[in-house]
Amino acid sequence: MYFVDTVEVPGLGNRGYLAGGARSAVVVDPPRDVDRVIAAAARRGVRITHVVETHVHNDYVSGGLELARITGAAYLVPASARVAFERTPVADGDVAEIEDGLGLRALATPGHTPHHTSYVLEEAGRAAAVFTGGSLLIGTVGRPDLVEPGLTGRLAREQYDSAHRLAAELPDEAEVLPTHGFGSFCSAGRAEGGATTTIGRERGSNEALVKDVDTFVADLLAGLDDVPAYYAHMGPVNAQGPGPVDLTPPCPADAEEIAARLAAGEWVVDLRDRRAFAEGHVAGTFNFEAEGQLATYLAWLVPWGRPVTLLAATPAQLADAQRELVRVGIDRPAAAATGSPAEWVREGDAPRSFPRATFAELAAQGSHGVVVLDVRRDSERSGGHIRGSVHIPLHRLRERLSEIPDGTVWVHCAGGMRAAVGASILDAAGCDVVAVDDGFAAAAPAGLPMARITATEAHERTGAGAEALLLDVREREEWAAGHAPGAEHAPLSALTAGGRLPEAAEGRQVITICRSGKRSRQAAELLTARGVDAVDVLGGMGAWVGAGLAVEGGATSGAGPAAQGEPGADVRSSTADTSAHGSSGIEGASSATHPVAHGTPTTEAAVDTAPGLA
Repeated sequence: MYFVDTVEVPGLGNRGYLAGGARSAVVVDPPRDVDRVIAAAARRGVRITHVVETHVHNDYVSGGLELARITGAAYLVPASARVAFERTPVADGDVAEIEDGLGLRALATPGHTPHHTSYVLEEAGRAAAVFTGGSLLIGTVGRPDLVEPGLTGRLAREQYDSAHRLAAELPDEAEVLPTHGFGSFCSAGRAEGGATTTIGRERGSNEALVKDVDTFVADLLAGLDDVPAYYAHMGPVNAQGPGPVDLTPPCPADAEEIAARLAAGEWVVDLRDRRAFAEGHVAGTFNFEAEGQLATYLAWLVPWGRPVTLLAATPAQLADAQRELVRVGIDRPAAAATGSPAEWVREGDAPRSFPRATFAELAAQGSHGVVVLDVRRDSERSGGHIRGSVHIPLHRLRERLSEIPDGTVWVHCAGGMRAAVGASILDAAGCDVVAVDDGFAAAAPAGLPMARITATEAHERTGAGAEALLLDVREREEWAAGHAPGAEHAPLSALTAGGRLPEAAEGRQVITICRSGKRSRQAAELLTARGVDAVDVLGGMGAWVGAGLAVEGGATSGAGPAAQGEPGADVRSSTADTSAHGSSGIEGASSATHPVAHGTPTTEAAVDTAPGLA
């Protein structure tokens, strides 16, 4: 009887696996700290005979080469992967025997990388499970844009074909065991449906298996998010062959050395809880909580190769952080200290501090002297944001500090962790800062005005004699095919060319709408820059129809809720009109100089359960 043990790497959103039988085992996509894998094999009482890689990883440093060296196991790597070390090359259809009646069959599944290979665990000739790496994930697939921009389109189509090959060749009951998709930025979308899945379950729900190829590719490419900067270094490290790790304690640093390292421009990172950091910290240090996504965000933000000194509350916290960081190639801290700021500041100096607050407290501040800074990614902001807020994603913050207006900066993210990082960066730069330690879902109920509203709210606020005007910014043919009753028409193309608004918009708030949200967002931002009070409808006409609201004109004229399930193409969500990146040049500029204003809130919000969010 076979077994599969999962080796969780939650800080990176990945999994490795130990699988085998009574005596022998194989390890799939091991993390860098291989002592965990060796301990797992010891608990099972099995010998590791094979170590396999599904691909050359772009998001973490693999422990495969070191694990194979320590255990004497065969190291299986896809034959077409370009690597600088000796390994057992694996081609499509190759079978490795783990022990009698238990084997591992290679199945070429390009898409995440050109050489990507899945491995089918077969017991007595039956496919029991498949290790899919970055191919078929839970509800989604691995992203195809991490190798070379010029290959992205081709790899997206290969990803579709690979998902269909897995579904066609494996039985419904075969368990799907991916490496990515549990918070990893290697995932092309948000994993849905729980922590485990099967081929049969994915057949009915995975986006690669329920869409036609053109729709899948268009949606996949539109949904690609920012790539952590350190990814550029992971592939080359893995291809060259990572060395062993050293997890012994770093050299201790006293207050004088901490100050000297800060003065030299090195990074000094405080790993303590964000609440403790806000209450007191060494001036110039950055706060990356050890319990958060430390490895991902520190490796993303720190200039690659810059010495890093770690400050921790306890030796255990320091040791855990070291383990996290070696997984992304930050191998040895330059120095470290444990304790509290009282021990880390030089004699005569005092710790710095800044306040923390909620969205309700932000709403109570009013607008005078307040700058709201949103450090979420573009894709998150496109789902709803505070009107007038400045938008600088966290990973761009240090290079764009000059864009932040004067005033007290209230920095927020989706849940508080990234806001704390951002606040520490601003504090180190001498800004007057408040860290919003709150979930973004609380922003609208607190009374903060959203730049995007729901279709139902748009309907309530527009119409004959209403306070706001609904402005449809689609092109003429789309408008004629079906539009909201009472809406005025002004195509985005005309507005961007300097066209004027309809007279009915004079002195009223303008609510823009398009097919699914991209053009209406651009129009609202353009109008805001002209001084118009403008917001847009999240989800566009697709959301309008989905809410059961009336549509008139064209084939949909007079359609009531019962008839609106089959509207014209103009009122259906269109991949041509959406972009999960959500950031045009207009949005990037945003209304950065506009203060926070109060208005009707929405319930649209991003939360901290999405991949890579905090």
